Amino acid sequence: MAVIAKAKRVVGKNLVLRDICEDDAQFVFDLRTDPVKSRNLSATSGRFEDQVNWIRSYNDKKDQAYFIVCDKERNRLGCIRMYDPIGNSYCWGSWLMLDGHGPLFAIESALLVYSYGVSLGFTEARIYVRQRNESVWKCHEKFAGAELIKEDDLDRFYVVKAEKISRLLAKYGEFLTSPLVVERL
Repeated sequence: MAVIAKAKRVVGKNLVLRDICEDDAQFVFDLRTDPVKSRNLSATSGRFEDQVNWIRSYNDKKDQAYFIVCDKERNRLGCIRMYDPIGNSYCWGSWLMLDGHGPLFAIESALLVYSYGVSLGFTEARIYVRQRNESVWKCHEKFAGAELIKEDDLDRFYVVKAEKISRLLAKYGEFLTSPLVVERL
């Protein structure tokens, strides 16, 4: 059975996913409380201390990996999270990127999550997207071949199966190192 393992760093061609730390609390808090970005997120308390406490509690969790997306100069560009492992699948989300960077950064960060998931032994990825966040769910459908499996008034629920992940990683392999470079904690 596959297990989500935290990593110190997962390295791509242009980006690095690095494990979140308390020093990232203000960065993540600013992303999560941005008036535009927060429209499609789970509600937050709006209190900075709660973000710090969440990161502290994350350090004790064994079932998720929360990364800060950085460029090679270590500038923070966004965040992304893997969580909720069930059998051979995991969920990924909490995907927020700073404005002003081209779509290639978002693409590479998603590819790094898929590639890391495969390296951990997962064969499927699950994604939940708010109904009103049409640009993001259309991206998942077109880019990764995400299959809509269920929807309700609030969310759309997707799965990306092994063959789609394999094709995706092969098609966009130039964004990744081969083999994938993972520095363990």
